[in-house]
Amino acid sequence: MRLVFAGTPEPAVPSLRALLDSPRHDVVAVLTRPDARAGRGRKVVRSPVASLADEAELPVWQPRRPSDPEFLDALREAAPDCVPVVAYGALVPRTALDVPANGWVNLHFSVLPAWRGAAPVQASIRAGDDVTGATTFRLEEGMDTGPTFGVVTETVGPSDTAGDLLGRLAISGAGLLTATLDGIEDGTVQAVPQPADGVSTAPKVTTADARVDVKSSAVVVDRLVRSVTPDPGAWVEFRGERLGVGPVAPLRTGTADVVLAPGELRVERKRVLAGTSTVPVELGEVRPVGKRAMAATDWARGARIEAGETLA
Repeated sequence: MRLVFAGTPEPAVPSLRALLDSPRHDVVAVLTRPDARAGRGRKVVRSPVASLADEAELPVWQPRRPSDPEFLDALREAAPDCVPVVAYGALVPRTALDVPANGWVNLHFSVLPAWRGAAPVQASIRAGDDVTGATTFRLEEGMDTGPTFGVVTETVGPSDTAGDLLGRLAISGAGLLTATLDGIEDGTVQAVPQPADGVSTAPKVTTADARVDVKSSAVVVDRLVRSVTPDPGAWVEFRGERLGVGPVAPLRTGTADVVLAPGELRVERKRVLAGTSTVPVELGEVRPVGKRAMAATDWARGARIEAGETLA
């Protein structure tokens, strides 16, 4: 099929690469978000998808909105049979959805109808799901409500961060998306309406959402931290300043010989512990304001933490 690929961040790259390598499909252009400022230097950078498209010498479209008349004219002129979508990052209007004969086929990183929205992987980890996955579906104007084509599943490991899990789903999802497009072309797959039961939502995670509540249980703290690693990154307050927190390790119930109040710190020779409402957690990496991430033990030595100091 003749394709225009829509996507923006790194998790969309494996899908674009798989379609570029497919002998059955011809990617004629790429739709992605406009270049944006990123990093400490706030330099303008291309999206990962745009960078791969540049390497493949494909036209790159970056409209501010996919309703822009110039973009719609270019899409009609390209005459794609289908527009595969992976984390494009903007709502697509009906005027664009109606252009390709086979519609827009979205790869979403959950087993729909669970976790509709912008942050399904983060929500799955935060909720303590044992299994998640990826789904291909026909894009509609509603939020991830369209009929589905196929699903792959993925076990959520006890130490998985959102970055770990999304990395695996990006790979398996690329295979699913390619197989779905193959099936659409062959007429061997049909879209099936999503069930009415089991709907849950996963809105975008903000920096405020990533703040750790030290009065929560160790399990909740662990899930929250892993769900926002690496982005936007968990944090607490220490001495009135923000302190970034990497994945933590809850001490085993029944084996912990340390009792700490919520947020209370205890510095030992080889580990740094912080209290929760249940058992303490061992801190992994931390990131003080304006500094690189470092081992919690190195941070604690430099900060000269005193007995009774707390995270908040």
